Amino acid sequence: MTEPADGLPPPARYRAMAVILLGIAVSVLDATLVNLALPGIARELQRPAADAVWIVNAYQLGVLTLLLPCAKLGDLLGYRRVYLWGLAVMLLGTLGCLLARDMAPLVAARAVQGMGAAGVMGVNAALVRLTYPRALLGRGIALNSMTVAVASVAGPSLAAAVLSVASWPWLFALQLPILAGLLLFGAPALPGNAHAPAGNGLSPLDVVLNAAMFGLVFLGADRLGTRAGTPGSALQAGLLLAAGLAIGVFYVRRQLGQAMPLFPVDLLRIRVFALSMCSSVTAFASQMLSQIALPFLLLENYGRSHVGTGLLFTAWPLGSIVAAPIAGRLIGRVPAGLLGCAGMWTMAAGLALLALLPGQPSDPDIAWRMALCGIGFALFQSPNNYLIVTSAPPQRAGGASGMLGTARLTGQSIGAVLLAVLFSLAGSRGGHGAAPPLALGLAAGLAAASGCFSLLRTRSTRA
Repeated sequence: MTEPADGLPPPARYRAMAVILLGIAVSVLDATLVNLALPGIARELQRPAADAVWIVNAYQLGVLTLLLPCAKLGDLLGYRRVYLWGLAVMLLGTLGCLLARDMAPLVAARAVQGMGAAGVMGVNAALVRLTYPRALLGRGIALNSMTVAVASVAGPSLAAAVLSVASWPWLFALQLPILAGLLLFGAPALPGNAHAPAGNGLSPLDVVLNAAMFGLVFLGADRLGTRAGTPGSALQAGLLLAAGLAIGVFYVRRQLGQAMPLFPVDLLRIRVFALSMCSSVTAFASQMLSQIALPFLLLENYGRSHVGTGLLFTAWPLGSIVAAPIAGRLIGRVPAGLLGCAGMWTMAAGLALLALLPGQPSDPDIAWRMALCGIGFALFQSPNNYLIVTSAPPQRAGGASGMLGTARLTGQSIGAVLLAVLFSLAGSRGGHGAAPPLALGLAAGLAAASGCFSLLRTRSTRA
């Protein structure tokens, strides 16, 4: 395979982007699509609710542990090949979820789904870079970013629509024809890329160390957040986190002397790339913290119905849909660091205004604040992803793409843990009603910090 000189021509570009966008949408949706169905699944399979949480955790672990290995395989073997392998594994995992009639096989199938999604996410941005000419790459990144942003918050709404007319297995059944169609049309539609030189293979030890580091840190953070206050939970969480960090130090030190490291420390030496990672992690921590806190605020503090809450939530993705094309056109005309800073400070303002809502706010009062958050996040995400993808050398586009997904998942995990700790502290002091506004205030602070990291990139880019 040879890399296209400057993207694909328009008809082929549209076909490739249709496959890329639909694939990443399904992968991101799968992370939250089953959340609304967890109580029903636990009840039907006669298992405790705590076990049902692993239906979500297994997917996240599957993605986290294989995301960077799949990204490097893309650099070594071709992004199209890894993407198609990922779709095939996702298809098998989805079929397993559909056929599962007990909790253990369902959790195992969800882990397989996550492993397949790692192949799709790991090379997603690299494929966009190959598909678009450099002069139009900002628009392609903006379209991809908008798809990820909308899919990140659309899972519960789509699940509610399906569950209102069908049982939970249909959440998986509806995915099968989509994944099969992507496999059928993906091979001729996706662009190919040049392979990396021989001798830069994938070390099995590095793959094991990568999985152990992310797995132990994830499990420790999950135990710290979801079981805060349980006797012995703090000690267990501390041991898991310490073990993950110790393995991580050894693992990263192994990577320092490698030409194409699995954990891309070579890319983190690029100041703009490193700042973009910091900005992305804090931005997604802010987004996840607010996305989990808002339902509690609307349902419990303000007494909104589930339908009303779902309708209010649509203001966020609608704001992103409006702003993402504008952000794509501004890339290249406005410094990406400045544009990202403006976006995150806009989101910080929206979150602060949500935290300071009066006692009985009207629906329009809530909706325009949520739309402001969506607009700010879209203005940030597209230029941020553009800098991450383009600051890496072309032969390391897979590593950059993998780090982009890793930053998103890391930030989301941090946000979820922070909210769980806030609820635990609020519960120990008399009630949970104060936790959602505090969480939104903390989310506003994280968004402001992300904007500061983004602003620092302006100086680095000039230098």
